[in-house]
Amino acid sequence: MNEIGDTLRYARESSGVSLNEASKDLDIKIEILQNIEDGRTGAFKDIFELKNNIANYAKYLGLNSDELIDEFNEYMFEYTSKIPIKEIEKTIELKIKEEKKENENEIISPYTKEKKKYDNKIYVIIYIFILLMIVAAILWSVKQVTIDKNVTNIISYRR
Repeated sequence: MNEIGDTLRYARESSGVSLNEASKDLDIKIEILQNIEDGRTGAFKDIFELKNNIANYAKYLGLNSDELIDEFNEYMFEYTSKIPIKEIEKTIELKIKEEKKENENEIISPYTKEKKKYDNKIYVIIYIFILLMIVAAILWSVKQVTIDKNVTNIISYRR
């Protein structure tokens, strides 16, 4: 990474551009450009943002940005390939646990919360059952009131 920073610093100085000018032209903070030129990758949280800044800085200085990005990728591969797999797995597990905690503590608005989908088959079966019970009750009550095709006026009917 130091080689990339030295290349960028040399190109900037040889073209007579100050860090302030480059910062204003690229709309990148001076501290970021200094960290890139000094080869401090630890100062960056996002490697993709660092890569994008290196590419833009190289283009601005008239350098071949593809070559510098390839060199950066090789550096990152060498750096990350030395990390033990157990450490990577541990970091991934911790990240998953943190995401679960964040989701548990997340406050959800009742207006944006996803509604639970219920199985409509159960409700249809219940409604049909209730309807059949009502029909059965009506038929039973009509049969109780009608005896031998005669409608009774009195509750008890004797022959």
